[in-house]
Amino acid sequence: MLQRTRLLPVIAVVGLLLAGCSSPQPVYRTETFEPESPFVNWSTQEPAVACEVGKRALLSQGYRVDSANPTSIRGEKFFQPKADHGITLHITLVCLPSNVGTVLYANALQTRYELKSSSNSTGVSVAGVGSISLPWAAHKEALVKVGEETVADPDFYRRLFALIDALDA
Repeated sequence: MLQRTRLLPVIAVVGLLLAGCSSPQPVYRTETFEPESPFVNWSTQEPAVACEVGKRALLSQGYRVDSANPTSIRGEKFFQPKADHGITLHITLVCLPSNVGTVLYANALQTRYELKSSSNSTGVSVAGVGSISLPWAAHKEALVKVGEETVADPDFYRRLFALIDALDA
């Protein structure tokens, strides 16, 4: 029994070390900050004109656009790939002055939703007898956010900037 008591702390420490080794690496360690970026495009237009073209590009693809600021455009589009799944794609375009006209920055954020259901139960309590919980027939369904990530696919941004360039011509 004495050996088993001494062995338990060793097993606990080994278990904690193994658990620490299996934790995921922090994301910021894989961030490369490359000088060539798929999120950037150049235009010879003035910033407000370049963003107006970007706004038209998003509108032409069915995005809902918020255009309160002439040099920063936000658009969103909703997708439903399956009956119980939804995706929202948010695109932000920022147009800043540069030595050649405008540098246009784009960023897309994909948010995933799943339909989750829950049922309610109700309890009835009778004095002297006790309480009983009964399932309630109503089911409540709601879209629940299950993930969110920045779209980093260079081809996505190439297609977006190609459309903006085509409309700018």
